Amino acid sequence: MVSPAAIARSVALYRGSSWRRAALLRWYARFLRPGELAFDLGAHVGDRTEAFRRLGARVVAVEPQPALARYLRARFVRDPAVTVVEAAIAPSPGRLILHLNEANPTVTTASVEFLDAADGAPGWEGQAWTRQTSVRGTTLAALAIRYGRPDFIKIDVEGFEDAALAGLHHPPPALSVEFTTMARPVAFRAIDRLVALGYARFNASLGESLAFVFPRPVNCATLRAWLQDLPAEANSGDIYTARTGRPLYR
Repeated sequence: MVSPAAIARSVALYRGSSWRRAALLRWYARFLRPGELAFDLGAHVGDRTEAFRRLGARVVAVEPQPALARYLRARFVRDPAVTVVEAAIAPSPGRLILHLNEANPTVTTASVEFLDAADGAPGWEGQAWTRQTSVRGTTLAALAIRYGRPDFIKIDVEGFEDAALAGLHHPPPALSVEFTTMARPVAFRAIDRLVALGYARFNASLGESLAFVFPRPVNCATLRAWLQDLPAEANSGDIYTARTGRPLYR
């Protein structure tokens, strides 16, 4: 089970700085407007959910880890504009096996491919997935039917991003998808899915920099080449894509 100490460390890391909270607001203001709907997939301790709310958006915060889902329900219990869904996002409904990293819950995953890629990868030394639990799986399409079509989706599901996108039927105006350099095939499949959904403009950010890599949006071929050449030490980041009208530049 994820310990209170592990959750406290995540809270301190992701929500403990007023500078970081302000930076998140500036960053996501380009994607969300007051009254719009955001899906926060892999909500963890709710730093993005909090930012989306401060921008005036309604939020569906999706988190499969029972301890973190309980934390989120307590954190936002007085906010009717936040709905916490305790589930994993998958290509189809059903049960999934979640591999828990109890010491570092931010990298808990439903992907065996992700676990295999982490074995011996630079920067992933010492990570251990010590327990498994069965969780409910749902799809982006099912969430949209129940809560409405989102205006922005943040997908950070530790190597299960391509699987999550497989259940998306109505692409929103903008979304972000996490990638890791140790599991690039997952990112390439996610990019292919985004292209199939009709997206043509992309940018990326590294780690928690909240800064775009490219000064202007690029096409998928440029994005793929950049990701292919990215050194392993870069570790992780996010791919952003948007329809016209949502800025993807510095």
